[in-house]
Amino acid sequence: MSNTLRTLAVPSGDAVAEILPVLREVLAGNTSAVLPVPAGDLRETARLERALASGERIEDGVALVVATSGTTGTPKGAMLSAAALRASGSATHERLGGAGSWLLALPTHHIAGLQVLFRGILAGLPPVVLDVSDGFDPAALAPAIDAMPGPRRYTSLVPTQLVKALDDAAGVAALTRLDAVLLGGAATPVWLREKATDAGITLFRTYGMSETCGGCVYNGVALDGALVEIEDGRVVLGGPMVATGYRGLPEHPSFARQGWFRTDDAGTVSDGILTVTGRLDEAISTGGLTVVPQVVEAAILSHPDVRECAIVGVADRRLGERVVVAVVAAPGATPTLGNIRDHVAQELDSTAAPRELLVVEALPLRGPGKVDRAAVRALFGQ
Repeated sequence: MSNTLRTLAVPSGDAVAEILPVLREVLAGNTSAVLPVPAGDLRETARLERALASGERIEDGVALVVATSGTTGTPKGAMLSAAALRASGSATHERLGGAGSWLLALPTHHIAGLQVLFRGILAGLPPVVLDVSDGFDPAALAPAIDAMPGPRRYTSLVPTQLVKALDDAAGVAALTRLDAVLLGGAATPVWLREKATDAGITLFRTYGMSETCGGCVYNGVALDGALVEIEDGRVVLGGPMVATGYRGLPEHPSFARQGWFRTDDAGTVSDGILTVTGRLDEAISTGGLTVVPQVVEAAILSHPDVRECAIVGVADRRLGERVVVAVVAAPGATPTLGNIRDHVAQELDSTAAPRELLVVEALPLRGPGKVDRAAVRALFGQ
């Protein structure tokens, strides 16, 4: 029987249980390929179905097509095999100390949420589900975690969720009862990692993407079977969890080497530890110099007045681009441009210091916890 891509409407909340039988067949490789879409979102469903050719023939061996989280242009669909999904889930459990039950607290049509379900299927344990369709409520963590079967219990969060959870005493106490909290989807500020660790939360920072079945590097160390190389400063990932390519883009340069994926991230490896330094496609050219937003953000996040921030470049007649920053203030604090510039200049060249500051209540996000830099740029009128 030929393999045809079919749409799988993924609900939120307890209704997720309705698709578990389909996901079991996907994981076993016993069904045609599926394209997860958010149930009830007709516009997004139509966009993904059109861009990724749902209902049409797809390569044999593809079990799952996951749309990348970009919101501009035509989305790409990472083609994942059942074997890749199983390899990813098994390697995760091995790194964490064994199979366990999982708390789903992420949108399920993205790879991170889907992997929570796949890992639960591999473990033979049904997930406990937090409905995040109306946002993440840290007060719901304690009863949900209490309902999880043992002996080992895990969850996966994005940094913005952890920030909220750390402001809720009951939520913090609940997270300390888990054997591991995976944290991915976006860069983790040092202060957030330290605060969580000091509270007794067992944190694993994950690095990966849809094209690698989600996280394949934990706390800088590749999972068993995963491979990391640096090519001209670019992070390249390999191993059995890597996608076979993009739907409809057979010659895409990201998959030029079979079994490997060329990311858009810059990084270094030292003593076997991967450090991601920023996105190659987000670098800012200002006055003839290159500024990597994530490096500047790391410096700013060490300022006590700053809780979250996002650096972007906006058009500037003299500089080409000028560095600007959107900041979420720490409770009770009032960050100023002068203080932030002075703080950055203590660690980095003054060229990297932002020339404009905007205080916002929350950073605009896309996908599972990633900052929407286009939306941040729009806040500055560009």
